[in-house]
Amino acid sequence: MIRLARPEDADDVVRLLIGFRDWWGRDDPPEEAWRRGVPRLLADDLTDVLLGGGDPPTGVAVLRYRHSLWWDALDCNLEDLFVEESARRTGLGEELVVAAIERAAARGCARVELDVNESNAAAVALYEKLGFTSFSSELGGHNRFMRHYIERRG
Repeated sequence: MIRLARPEDADDVVRLLIGFRDWWGRDDPPEEAWRRGVPRLLADDLTDVLLGGGDPPTGVAVLRYRHSLWWDALDCNLEDLFVEESARRTGLGEELVVAAIERAAARGCARVELDVNESNAAAVALYEKLGFTSFSSELGGHNRFMRHYIERRG
């Protein structure tokens, strides 16, 4: 069962997102930053956090919304998707993505976007199975998600 996270779920959301951070092999940002940030997301009207996998939850999806001038509608960015190792290959990841698409549609979104590393073959296969693509027919090529890191000061 997939459900919207509530403020009282903050500890579970923090635990799961720190698990995702650790899966990436990172130790930053520190836990205190997650503890400060998650309640802000849970209170943000332009963010939905989905939980699934039982009690305690073993999977999380973070959805961020913004208005798109190109579509004259909301865009949904599936910012984070993580399933704990013990719950992988159970269908929970797919359930979370399907629920994310349904939630975005219910909010009036025209599209759901995400980024995924090409070396994460299981995630790429899941997203493609559910209809995600990087191919742009208008330009005849694949879109790339690119980033530029800004040095943090102070």
